[in-house]
Amino acid sequence: MTQPIFESSFQSATINGDNSANDDKSTYKQVASTQNSLAIDKAALLALFTTPPSEANSIQTIQNADTSESSVAEQRVALYQAQHERTRLLYLAPASTRPTYLVQTLKPQFAEYQQYKLAQQLDKRGLLDIDTIERLWQQLHVVDDIIADIVRHMPAQQPAGWQLTAQDGHNPLRLATVGKLKHSKPISDQASLNSYVLGHFGVSSFTYDRGYYIGHVIGYLFSCYFCAHLSISYGVTALGEQVIEDYDYASLETPYMVRLLQGLDSYCKKRIYQLAVICARLSVYASDKRIEKMLIAEVNDFDKKLQQQHLDVLLLQGMMPESNDSTPLF
Repeated sequence: MTQPIFESSFQSATINGDNSANDDKSTYKQVASTQNSLAIDKAALLALFTTPPSEANSIQTIQNADTSESSVAEQRVALYQAQHERTRLLYLAPASTRPTYLVQTLKPQFAEYQQYKLAQQLDKRGLLDIDTIERLWQQLHVVDDIIADIVRHMPAQQPAGWQLTAQDGHNPLRLATVGKLKHSKPISDQASLNSYVLGHFGVSSFTYDRGYYIGHVIGYLFSCYFCAHLSISYGVTALGEQVIEDYDYASLETPYMVRLLQGLDSYCKKRIYQLAVICARLSVYASDKRIEKMLIAEVNDFDKKLQQQHLDVLLLQGMMPESNDSTPLF
């Protein structure tokens, strides 16, 4: 971020509303207080967004150790408060403290970037348009620019809650994982590009094979655009009033969500769409599809029709090639 764009709108409930994190008396209050004291230091602010290499393992340990309803609820609220406080400190920090183009600095820790590097290493046949994807990663700073532009234009709203269920219980958005999952692929906080992006518009997590989101309707719109661009089937429902306890949000039925979307101007929607498309192109889901193409290419790395003709000739002759015969068979 290059300028303090969020100072006034944050206090007007643009992201998570009403300074609730400042007055929260939950288990995360002490950590939030520590973060406040470090707000003037750029390194400390950057550290709040940095995922330690061992954190993914610690999340898996937590899942295995205690996955009771009460424990998961506490973990989720603690995560939400950490995300909220971190974003608040970022936007309210002076220009000298706030990291410039933070997303580029965090890139190595994103699951999307790690999967891209894997695909790049596997592409021995030059099947992928690596140059185009590499260019996107090199220009990742545009993500921060678009986010800043969106925040300047989005209207203040009370944080709304909803659930996003994707196909087969997977986590295509790579939201931070809390609790036990059907598909055990935990994602730590801020360990994905989408987690970073959505953190600017609210709080999110992936629990019990569905995404839980609380925040500005822009986050909802981003998620819909993201899934639609990748042709991922998904469903969205309002988050019930008692689903996330000890965290303030509105449970809005469909007509109210429509009203909120109508409050967004076309320019803001276009910018959200651009952001979603960039993230979709760089997503783990897209990288997985590219790797699947490599798998098919390895299976089909010769002319099958020609090989069948060779086989038929050999069978007609009642013979099989000698060990030193160079005639291809399969």
